[in-house]
Amino acid sequence: MNETYASNAGKGLLASGMSRDYVLIHTATLLFGVAGLFGKLVHLSPVSIVFGRVFFAALFLGPLIHLTGRTLRLASTRDYLLMALQGLILAVHWGTFFQSIQVSSVAVGLLTFATFPVFTTLLEPLFDRKPFRWRTLAPALWTLAGVSLVVPRFHPGEPVFEGALWGLASGLTFAVLSLLNRRFGQRYHGAVVSFWQDAAAVLVLFPFLCLFPEIPTVTDFGYLLLLGVLFTGVSHTLFIQGMKTVSARKASIIASLEPVYGIAAACFFLGEVPTARSLAGGAMILAAALWVTLRKG
Repeated sequence: MNETYASNAGKGLLASGMSRDYVLIHTATLLFGVAGLFGKLVHLSPVSIVFGRVFFAALFLGPLIHLTGRTLRLASTRDYLLMALQGLILAVHWGTFFQSIQVSSVAVGLLTFATFPVFTTLLEPLFDRKPFRWRTLAPALWTLAGVSLVVPRFHPGEPVFEGALWGLASGLTFAVLSLLNRRFGQRYHGAVVSFWQDAAAVLVLFPFLCLFPEIPTVTDFGYLLLLGVLFTGVSHTLFIQGMKTVSARKASIIASLEPVYGIAAACFFLGEVPTARSLAGGAMILAAALWVTLRKG
């Protein structure tokens, strides 16, 4: 009797822990999506926005990692160099992401960035040294069709067209970053990886700020602080914490809701209502990303 009660209690605690972790991942995904709004709220260049984001994120993550008893030290000089490379890619990724939103809309930036799982599938053979699988072209072509719906006119100078190109660049660089992160995922805690990538991005972007200085207003500074701490440092910590009991596949499926949360937030806070055509194209892009994620699982 006691053993049965103990077993049921243990299952209840496990289920409770899993439910909590699902909430953490959904919360993190919501914060990831809402982060796109800062491209419209902060009246600075994408370089300055990204610098503020990574600066405050690193400033938050460093002490947090120390308080949890983990070390920031990496195993080798090679790892430091690879982290620096990934910091550069991270800076380009977030820079192109905010550029996409600034020249077009939050919806266009988020939906075209959401192509990254398809880019990941196409690039995997290069990183894993495996033969290319032609069947991976199917979701890529489907995604291309979705992007063609999001973009009404393919003309240089057209805001949506330019925004889509920047968004695709953001998705491509994030795919490269994700594939490189696999080398560190098994050896270092996710927060440690995030800290070093953010710190490296700070060093990469600092010379550009010196060449093209911008003075943020008090409001801009407050937004950057919020973006770096809550919408970057805290959100990444919540996502990593949630993956203690939630599989990577399920976490990736939840993360695919990022554009949904972001577009809903942009509609509510900024009054940006996407067209039916954009929503249809976005649904095709998200369907391809979800299909790729499920196949990997």
